[in-house]
Amino acid sequence: MLNIETLATGPMWVGFIVFVLIMLGLDLFVLGGNRAHRVSAKEAASWTATWMALATTFGALLWWYLDATAGREIANRKALEFFTGYLIEQALSVDNMFVFVMIFTYFAVPPELQRRVLLYGVLGAIVMRAAMILGGIWLVSEFEWLLYVFGLLLVVTGGKMLIMAEQKPDLERNPLLRWLRCHMRIAPGFHGQSFFVRVDGLLHATPMFLVLLMIEASDLVFAVDSIPAIFAVTTDPFIVFTSNIFAILGLRALYFLLADMAERFHLLKYGLALVLIYIGGKMLMMPWFHMPVHWSLLIVGSIVLISVLLSVKLSDRKSSRSVL
Repeated sequence: MLNIETLATGPMWVGFIVFVLIMLGLDLFVLGGNRAHRVSAKEAASWTATWMALATTFGALLWWYLDATAGREIANRKALEFFTGYLIEQALSVDNMFVFVMIFTYFAVPPELQRRVLLYGVLGAIVMRAAMILGGIWLVSEFEWLLYVFGLLLVVTGGKMLIMAEQKPDLERNPLLRWLRCHMRIAPGFHGQSFFVRVDGLLHATPMFLVLLMIEASDLVFAVDSIPAIFAVTTDPFIVFTSNIFAILGLRALYFLLADMAERFHLLKYGLALVLIYIGGKMLMMPWFHMPVHWSLLIVGSIVLISVLLSVKLSDRKSSRSVL
């Protein structure tokens, strides 16, 4: 049995949850998240920077609090665990972006409606991640050997990503979508932001509802990889939860910032696959070799940065050749 420990107090948990609720409330009722709106690149960039700044501020405040209450060594370790976990979750969440692009393209979702779908997708993802994190923490605390199962899962998943990086899923054959179409009344075309409408007195789901379910299903699949990945860094429930939630909250802005440039980052999938293989291998080697957290931060950051730079370089080279 693994002893799960955390230095987070009850007020810290409550404070973070209240912070998340306030930010979601501001988005919904003050900043127009509940109405149709086409997000510009400038707006997406400002929100992406805002979420990253908030995550950085949170990590700094966590370090400051622990430095005063638990000592410099523990403060350094916990803050480093948070930033490493956040980077891992942020990097792996980028893979969601490619799937979101595919789903929105398949359903031909107008740009002004995408924001609302992703907002509700984020709300659902927070609930799902919270439940999965609590379940994962309990399982790991009761059955320590599951960490090695998670590690093997990540290595296998990373290997499959390397092999299938160039293959695009066929949504026509998606079992969830086929089941929904067979068992639900689907209204033709979009009806604004509505998820349900009445047609001839009968309640019909709109394509927006199908898109939302596909978004939620994709996040559930990715959570199976991303949540075990952070266990390679820490088993502290507070660090696991906060790093996951910050990555999810910033995902929507990151999507609108990078969606139009997704093809330029075609090598990023290979980089993310290598990240999964590295993290899984690290978990499998834990009984014999301990990799310091700061080395994991450096390695994961380097893999993601190199894959992005190589993607941009190759994309620019192809563009220059096409011009010639």
